[in-house]
Amino acid sequence: MNKFLKEVINQARQGMAEGGIPIGSVIVYKGEIIGAGHNKRVQKGSAILHGEMDALENAGRQPAFVYKECVLYTTLSPCPMCTGAILLYKIPKVIIGENQTFMGAEDLLRKNGVEVEVLNDKECIDIMTEFIDSNPKLWNEDIGV
Repeated sequence: MNKFLKEVINQARQGMAEGGIPIGSVIVYKGEIIGAGHNKRVQKGSAILHGEMDALENAGRQPAFVYKECVLYTTLSPCPMCTGAILLYKIPKVIIGENQTFMGAEDLLRKNGVEVEVLNDKECIDIMTEFIDSNPKLWNEDIGV
């Protein structure tokens, strides 16, 4: 398992330990993590702090050329909101831990020229399956159901 996938899983587990939704993300620029985060909707009472959004926030303000050379890793297929942020900042590649428990807007990413790689990592699947089974109401809230 590569170090970036390990870190997104660590971020997801941190979110779950905080009572939140276990989705983690990192933004990698030239082989280094510049932003890491996890879903904090519950912890912060936020409408928008999904894992990818938190990682972008934690990366801080960056020049456009930086985003255009980044890879975003996430434990779960990005929702339409997070996909919009990826497209807005022209992040060219997204590596997804799994899309079995939730299929985000991967087609929209691909249609806009983003390289999408889906790993379907067992640990990512297990984390989300366990969470969804234990917290269906909270999960449905997170995905707008």
